[in-house]
Amino acid sequence: MPRALWLLVIGMAVNVTGSSLLWPLNSIYIHDHLGKSLTVAGFILMLNSGASVIGNLIGGALYDKLGGYLSILLGISLTALALLGLTIWNAWGAYCFFFTLSGFGSGIIYPSMYAMAGNVWPEGGRKAFNSIYVAQNAGVALGSAIGGVIASYSFTWIFISNTFMYVVFFFIALVSYKNIQVQPSMPNTAENRMKQKGLQRNTKLYALAILGFGYLLCWICYVQWQATISTHTQELNIPLAQYSLLWAVNGGLIVFGQPLISLFTKKICSSVKMQMLIGMVIFIVSFLIVGQAEMFAGFLAAMIILTIGEMLVWPAVPTIADKLAPKGKEGFFQGIINSTATGGRMIGPLLGGYLVDVNGIGLLVPVLVFLLLLGMIASYFYDVPLKAGKVKVAKS
Repeated sequence: MPRALWLLVIGMAVNVTGSSLLWPLNSIYIHDHLGKSLTVAGFILMLNSGASVIGNLIGGALYDKLGGYLSILLGISLTALALLGLTIWNAWGAYCFFFTLSGFGSGIIYPSMYAMAGNVWPEGGRKAFNSIYVAQNAGVALGSAIGGVIASYSFTWIFISNTFMYVVFFFIALVSYKNIQVQPSMPNTAENRMKQKGLQRNTKLYALAILGFGYLLCWICYVQWQATISTHTQELNIPLAQYSLLWAVNGGLIVFGQPLISLFTKKICSSVKMQMLIGMVIFIVSFLIVGQAEMFAGFLAAMIILTIGEMLVWPAVPTIADKLAPKGKEGFFQGIINSTATGGRMIGPLLGGYLVDVNGIGLLVPVLVFLLLLGMIASYFYDVPLKAGKVKVAKS
């Protein structure tokens, strides 16, 4: 793995460690400490994710225009300022504003990180994106484990710690990423003419849109663990520290389970598409267990199964997006695919909060299973436009 990719991996781990101090506990803070309903909590999480969608699209465009270095520094700066504001003013109105602003700033960061990973190690294929994914989840494991302990003392210290981690991330990027900056690639004249005809470009965009729709549905379901399932565990009197431990287990499995997953994908998964579909089936099994769980052991089993599924699905999607992207549009395509994931995180808490408020977890689980089945259909057929247009995409 190139040294440049290692630097991106370290930065991503620090970034996600900071955000993971807070994000698993957002619904609990809004519901239990600010006294708002789950539907209201879902709406605030939706605002944060909506701002992240805009940030993803802007971040992808900035990468193609300015390169990753400046784009990432801008995103980190906005996020750090928002978190500093949240540390000082965290009453209801201020929380809504600064939490939304932090979503916009963090949204700018991710497309550039993924696009840079693909560019610094193009021959690595899915391995480059898998490295970033593992780094994210190492951050999830560490941040979630620490966050639950800190929150049991004071949520104010959560905000302070989150701000500190983004300051550290800023200096890592400032010192290291300028040297690994990948300059935006401009398509050659022949490619430009082909794009003006519209056939190849539109065909790839159609494929990306179908893939993104399935990705969005998966994230709508996955985010319930941070939104409705988190509060459901509290209603079952499962301690906050144990809920945070679930995310530590999630991250730990992802980091240390990579050799087994790599072996599985090589032996069983003949394509990235099959890898995604198997992962979605595993998602369904996980949520069926959640519907029956009443003790910590049940949620732990569901989380372990969920983790296996996400290890198959999450790295596959940006890998396909990178292969679909025309030269010079890597940031744009990663921005779109990141925005669909963020869109799922935006819609999920609001939809899940409403369903649970109406009829509890018993209504939520069947809806999630239905959405995952739709996601499987979209993922299965995403490459139909490519086949119809006879567009070749590099295998990963």
